[in-house]
Amino acid sequence: MHSKLADVGLTIFSQMTQLARQHGALNLSQGFPDFPAPLALKEALTKHVMADANQYAPMTGLPALREQVAALIDRCYGASVCPENEITITPGATEAIFCAIQALVHPGDEVIVLDPCYDSYEPSVRLAGGITRHVPLDEGFAPDWEAFAAAISDRTRLVIINSPHNPSGAVFTKADLDQLAALTESRGIHVLSDEVYEHLVYDGLQHHSVLAHPQLYGRAVVVSSFGKSFHVTGWKTGYLVAPPALSAEIRKVHQYVSFCAPTPLQWALVDFMQQHPEHVEELAAFYQAKRDRLCAVLADSRFSFAPAAGTYFQLVDYSAIRDDLDDVAMARWLTEEKGIATIPLSVFYQNPPEGQRWLRLCFAKTAETLDRAGELLCKI
Repeated sequence: MHSKLADVGLTIFSQMTQLARQHGALNLSQGFPDFPAPLALKEALTKHVMADANQYAPMTGLPALREQVAALIDRCYGASVCPENEITITPGATEAIFCAIQALVHPGDEVIVLDPCYDSYEPSVRLAGGITRHVPLDEGFAPDWEAFAAAISDRTRLVIINSPHNPSGAVFTKADLDQLAALTESRGIHVLSDEVYEHLVYDGLQHHSVLAHPQLYGRAVVVSSFGKSFHVTGWKTGYLVAPPALSAEIRKVHQYVSFCAPTPLQWALVDFMQQHPEHVEELAAFYQAKRDRLCAVLADSRFSFAPAAGTYFQLVDYSAIRDDLDDVAMARWLTEEKGIATIPLSVFYQNPPEGQRWLRLCFAKTAETLDRAGELLCKI
């Protein structure tokens, strides 16, 4: 059989989680909370399941949930989007990203991604027949706009950006979005903005959404995640927002990939978002406290780091500990020998920088888990 993705195997996230289970290691690799979802959200789900809201939802999502998303966007960004024609509920943000790429990218089109980047982007582009052009971020994980401009060609169809940024935690500035608009507007290049960590921005910084940037939104798709924002990654429910013409094309793909997101999950989210608007408003402080706790317990370790500006991931440099090991080997060594699982940064690159010694830790964890992580890492 001729594979379309011959060089693609099990994702690093699944690999490290499996390795953690095999060795009984503390798992800070895969990005999921180890604390309970909000009680009111779980109770709402139970209510709707027991009320038999268990059949297909509309393909584009429950109207009530799309209205809640539109209201949230207006509150957060002062942007007005149409619930009927611009918002689509999907079973997970990754599915939204996949459908957007399949709708926009034609065989031979080029797609620019900024390395390091989430691992689903390139396989999705390849399955659409596109060609991925990787442009590295700078040493501080900010865009290198000169390198970006040099990568644009007559075949560039789409640019994929991600802020707050997984895996680095960096956050785009308003000036970054302005630069992106200036470099792509005359060519009509589409923008796919992965904003799944939009509410997880710290230290008084602001998330600058493409939704609030008129020069970009007219040719953009913005993707976000209920799973990330409501501590329910296993619900695999997200959404995309795009102008009506783009939404119509993406929905053509979505209806043949999954058709709709699970009905009772959508109803539960409607209830919770209506009754607890403060949840999203409190997310930044909630996760900043966890970031600060992890950084505090690592203060006496041999790892070096700068606190993440966003997401629920923290990068740490281990070069003072085992500079003889590349990051993949280091991640395995930590899991097998030291009892703690992490993610190597190099897997997010096409061509990792020579000698880079970074690991990614997830701090969407209980205080007990973070304290235990500190104990393990400070012994190394």
